[in-house]
Amino acid sequence: MARMTAARAAVEILKREGVVNAFGVPGAAINPFYKALKEGGGIDHTLARHVEGASHMAEGYTRSKPGNIGVCIGTSGPAGTDMITGLYSATGDSIPILCITGQAPTHLLHKEDFQAVDIATIAKPVTKMAVTVLEAAQVPGIFQQAFHLMRSGRPGPVLIDLPIDVQQTEIEFDPETYEPLPVYKPAATRAQIEKAIRFLVESERPLIVAGGGIINADASDLLVEFAELTNTPVVPTLMGWGTIPDDHELNAGMVGQQTGHRYGNATFLESDFVLGIGNRWANRHTGYKLDVYTQGRKFVHVDIEPTQIGKIFAPDYGIASDAKAALELFVEVAKELKAAGELPDRSEWVASHLRRKETLQRRTHFDNVPMKPQRVYEEMNKAFGPETRYVTTIGLSQIAGAQMLHVYKPRHWINCGQAGPLGWTIPAALGAAKADPESPVVALSGDYDFQFMIEELAVGAQHRIPYVHVLVNNAYLGLIRQAQIGLEINFQVNLEFENQNSPELGVYGVDHVKVAEGLGCKAIRVTEPDELLPAFEQAKKLAAEYRVPVVVEAILERITNIAMSPTADISAVKEFEEIATEPGHAPTAIRPLKV
Repeated sequence: MARMTAARAAVEILKREGVVNAFGVPGAAINPFYKALKEGGGIDHTLARHVEGASHMAEGYTRSKPGNIGVCIGTSGPAGTDMITGLYSATGDSIPILCITGQAPTHLLHKEDFQAVDIATIAKPVTKMAVTVLEAAQVPGIFQQAFHLMRSGRPGPVLIDLPIDVQQTEIEFDPETYEPLPVYKPAATRAQIEKAIRFLVESERPLIVAGGGIINADASDLLVEFAELTNTPVVPTLMGWGTIPDDHELNAGMVGQQTGHRYGNATFLESDFVLGIGNRWANRHTGYKLDVYTQGRKFVHVDIEPTQIGKIFAPDYGIASDAKAALELFVEVAKELKAAGELPDRSEWVASHLRRKETLQRRTHFDNVPMKPQRVYEEMNKAFGPETRYVTTIGLSQIAGAQMLHVYKPRHWINCGQAGPLGWTIPAALGAAKADPESPVVALSGDYDFQFMIEELAVGAQHRIPYVHVLVNNAYLGLIRQAQIGLEINFQVNLEFENQNSPELGVYGVDHVKVAEGLGCKAIRVTEPDELLPAFEQAKKLAAEYRVPVVVEAILERITNIAMSPTADISAVKEFEEIATEPGHAPTAIRPLKV
C-alpha cells in the first residue's frame, strides 16, 4: 500500500473524481493541503482575492459545463464563514461545489483557538454534508462520499473541514485502485410517464415549464424533442433559460412577476395544463398569488427531489425522477402515440402563442441621454451572438436583462436564481470563463453589484481570464429603490456623490474605469446610446488582445422603473415604461412586432 499524508490522499481523490481546476486562498491552517496540491500536480489553482469570491468562482465553473464540480479552498475561521454565501447560493440552485477548509488542530477545537470555528455546524443548513474530519484515516472515505452526495439526487454542495494535524497525518491509501461511488438518481417508470402524458393529451392548451433540473441533467435536447413531438409550447424558468432556444417556435417566453415576458405571462394565463419538469415553482416565477397561477389549470410535476413535490402547491400528479430519465420515457411514449395518430393537433394553440409573441413586446429603442437601460440590452443583442454565455445575479439590471436579452443554449444564462447575492457576478464570470475558454462570457451588473467584489477583477488580470463585463451605472440601488415605492420612501438607496478626483462624472460617484484599470483590466465608459455597439465591439477585441476582463460602463438615467408586479401577481405586471407599438421600438425582438 502507498503511504502518504491525508492531505495528499484528498488531492489524489480530487483528480480521480475529475477535478482539474480549483479556486481559493491559502492560509496557515490549510497550507499542508496546498503543499499536497503543489506536489500532486494535475490541478490548476486560481488565487482569489476574497474567499467568498472563490466560492462563487466555483459556482460559475460548475454551472458552465456538464459534469463540472467547482472546488473552493480556504483556511480556518473566517475563510469558511466567507464561503457560506457561496454554499447558500449553490444549495438554492442545486449546484454541486466542494468547499475545503483548514481547521485548528483537533486537540484545540474546544479551546477557542485562533481562527477556530465550528464551520461544519454553521454550514449544515446550506449543504448536503458538512463535516469536520477528526480521524485522518477517514479522509478518503469522506471525500468519496462527498462526490457521491454532490452528484446524487438533487445536486448540491458539500463542505469538508480538515484540522491541520489531520492533513499532516500519514495514512495508507492506494490512489491507483480508487473508484468513485455509483451515482444515485431516481428514475420515472413507464406507467408514471404514461399517466402524466394522458393529462397532456386530454388538455387543449398545454404548456411545459422547463426548469434548471433539465440543464443539470444535460437533457435539453430531449426536452426540445418532446416539445416538438407533441407540439407543446415551452416556458423556460429563469434557471432553465436556454433549454430551448429563444427563437424556437415553441419557446413561449418566460413567466413571472419580474423576469417574465408580456407574451409569456399572457400565454400561461390562457393555458389549461402545465407539465413542470425539473423546476421548483419559485415565487419569482409563480408570484405570491398562487390562486392566480394555479386556477383553471391542471399540473403534473416531475422533480428529482421527492420532497419538492407538493412543497409550493399540490399538483394533480407528481413523479420523483431525474429530468433526463423522465424525458427519455416522455419521448419514447410520445413517439408511440404519434405513430398511432393519438396526439391531438396543437397548431392553433401554437399559432396563438406566436401571435402574442409578435404583439406583446416591450420597447427597447430609446435615444435618451442619459441612456435608458433598455437601449443597452438592445445593443447587447446586436453585439453578442448565440454563442454568448451571460452571467449575472440580481438587481434591476438582471431583471431587465432577463426580459430583453436572448439565450439560445443551455448553460448560456448563468444566474444565481435563489440567493441573489450582490457581488456574485464578477467571480462567477471568472469561474465560467475558466471552465470554457472557447465560449465568450459577458457579465451584466448594476453599479452596486459590481462594487461588492470588484477586487476579483485583479484575478482575471493576474490569471489572464478574459471576458466582457457590461456595467449599467445609475448610481442607485435601483431594485431596492423601486421596492420602496409602495412604502412611499426613497431611503438609503442613493449612491450619488461628486468624486473630487473625477469631476467629469458629475454625481455618478465611483470612477469604475480608473478602478478597473488600477486592477489591471481594460475599461470603456459610454454616455451616448450610439456609442454602445462600437464599445462592445472594441471590448471584444481588447479582451482577445490583452486576455483580461474588459468593463464597458454605460451611464444611465438615474431612475428607470422596470416592469414588474407591485402585488407579486403575474396577472398584474405593471409596465412603467412605454411598450412597443411599432417595429422600430423593439428592433432586436425575437420575432418582429406586428401591429
